[in-house]
Amino acid sequence: MQSQQTTDQRNASTSTMHTTPMEAGRQRQGRLWSNLKEVCDLLHIPAAVSVNSEELLFQHVQFKTGQRVHTIGQAFDTLYIVNSGFLKTVLIDEFGNEQVLSFPMKGDMLGVDGIHTRHYASEAVALSDCDLILLPFKKLTALGRVHMELENLMYGVMSRELVREQAMIGMLGALSAEARVARFLVSLADRFAAMGYSSKLFNLRMTRHEIGSYLGLTLETVSRTLSAFNEIGLITVDQRTIGIKDAEALKTLRRLPPSRSRTKAAGKKTELDAAGDDQMLATA
Repeated sequence: MQSQQTTDQRNASTSTMHTTPMEAGRQRQGRLWSNLKEVCDLLHIPAAVSVNSEELLFQHVQFKTGQRVHTIGQAFDTLYIVNSGFLKTVLIDEFGNEQVLSFPMKGDMLGVDGIHTRHYASEAVALSDCDLILLPFKKLTALGRVHMELENLMYGVMSRELVREQAMIGMLGALSAEARVARFLVSLADRFAAMGYSSKLFNLRMTRHEIGSYLGLTLETVSRTLSAFNEIGLITVDQRTIGIKDAEALKTLRRLPPSRSRTKAAGKKTELDAAGDDQMLATA
């Protein structure tokens, strides 16, 4: 029954965004549609004042963990906005090897790479159960011709995605392996904070292998670096749960000290912590 309901949602006319207030109310209560203001809020852009927000409704579609949102070469017709959940976008070579391009999460836009050739250039896969909002591209461009303010806002969102990708490329070329992992953790923490979640304790939805693919590192290097960060007290690691202990140090880290120095530093830190505890007990 649930499968049939999901199929019916996908087969519904995604280009039909005008509906009566009564229909819109029912659909919104079912959390299947969002109006323009809600979409703009999700994208962190001001709502286009020239458009009646309540007259425009955008359909939601749910994807289960492991499902593909779109595949490489698939005909492009829709942009996607992540309302909840986590995904990855990847390139796949002729041998089936994946290169992770990004980890979209709440407020991110997918499918921009399909605009140029009208075919998606990457594949998007759900890393958790996801709720995505559909933006039919033909309808969006039609609205943009009438409401230039909306068009400019959407271009701004697309530009933001490109700037983020450029920053990642620059990081890969300039930083050591340890610094790449550190900046990745800081970036994740900042994005969780922007979504209203804890920036100090969060779960990694992606595997060590996927992080390595994204950062241009091996799985072993990612695992070893996370263990080293845990060893010197920058983070805590419990399987996929990461606790950020020293965000500033992660932001400025360039390279890790040699393992012998790390062991001495960790031992010294433990002694200082113990001495501090003893002093607090003595003065209590």
